[in-house]
Amino acid sequence: MNLTYSSYLKIDELTKLQSLRSKPEEHDEMLFIIIHQAYELWFKQILHELDYIVRLLDAKDIKKAIKTQKRINTILKVLVHQIDILETMTPLEFLSFRDYLQNASGFQSYQFRELEFILGVKNPAVIERFETGSAGRKNLKKRLKAPALWDYFLSFLRSSGYKINEKHFVRNYMLPVQPSHEVQNILLKIYRTDDLISQFCELLVDFDEGLQEWRYRHVKMVERTIGSKTGTGGSEGVNYLKSTLFRPVFPDLWQIRTEFK
Repeated sequence: MNLTYSSYLKIDELTKLQSLRSKPEEHDEMLFIIIHQAYELWFKQILHELDYIVRLLDAKDIKKAIKTQKRINTILKVLVHQIDILETMTPLEFLSFRDYLQNASGFQSYQFRELEFILGVKNPAVIERFETGSAGRKNLKKRLKAPALWDYFLSFLRSSGYKINEKHFVRNYMLPVQPSHEVQNILLKIYRTDDLISQFCELLVDFDEGLQEWRYRHVKMVERTIGSKTGTGGSEGVNYLKSTLFRPVFPDLWQIRTEFK
């Protein structure tokens, strides 16, 4: 059988994955499912690209790393824009099928937690939300023990001749990345003398800012939809989401801003 557009992309299988649970079926549940399935596909792509960046940094190929980070940042803009689509659904339209979601919640997105882990936002307790032996639990355990993207970037800087202290490579990778005055001084030098690496740094800042924008838009979307109610699956809802706002994943790149002259 010849390969076709439909068979290559598995369109028949893909379009059967939207199983509405509402009885009778509520019109807007279809949009809710497709939006979140699209999110998971984009999360998969972002993780794919970030793992590629890690390999590129190891190979000291900063030009390709820059190109790849630009792609990730563009995908993130799409994630933010998807909230505009979701907000075409009114609170009453969402409530018409919300109870059918039962315990299902965005808190259970293991791919988003993987994204947090590779960016250094690590919380081992998150893993307990996923069943023993599940793909999500296995993936998160692996990410928890692995270096964060920032660790790989520091390793790249050291291999490029910058004097990064050995302590940064013997730390407990299960803990969040902490800012460092020593690293910040090196970054200031890079911004003044190394155009390619400073370009990559600014793309990381763009990504960090975009992620914070996505979190903010997500919070406001949830707030305008369910107010201060408990989230689906019994999650803390808006109050928890607000607690995640304005926490940079690359704090060193933000703190050096006050030192620019």
